[in-house]
Amino acid sequence: MRLNVNKLLHTPDARQDIRFEMDLSDLEFGGSYPVSRPVVVDCRLENKAGLLLCGMTLTTTLHCICDRCGEAYDADKTTRYDCVLAEARESDESDDIILLDNDEVDVEELARDAFILDMDTKFLCSEDCRGLCPTCGKNLNEGPCGCREDSGDPRMDVLRRLLEN
Repeated sequence: MRLNVNKLLHTPDARQDIRFEMDLSDLEFGGSYPVSRPVVVDCRLENKAGLLLCGMTLTTTLHCICDRCGEAYDADKTTRYDCVLAEARESDESDDIILLDNDEVDVEELARDAFILDMDTKFLCSEDCRGLCPTCGKNLNEGPCGCREDSGDPRMDVLRRLLEN
């Protein structure tokens, strides 16, 4: 969605609100496609003191598989992105300055990139997810499995035997 922002650039205190939906169901993260619902983008462009500010809020619900226990769950996802739109960049130090192309900006491309960069690298159903038992595979969030209560971590067996001698 390309927008011509020439009028906003040259009108002090001008503002434009845009709302649209993006389909990102084709994006793969960790072998799955968690973005099964449309991503709603609320974008505000406004001229503040000669700067054209762009602020976006992206919201959706992700369908995820927990990386620890393997259970499916839904998670609300909100991404906030802010940048400055400019005709020319004075220095290369700031990544938050987006250059305009003939007074136009592709807000859908900006939103897509911001959403992808904000995606988590690991999906967890909860911060305290206990995962699966390494021996029997039982989901430890549902309670103890009983097969490993006394023996502890199997990687420590060699050290345990040394201490027994």
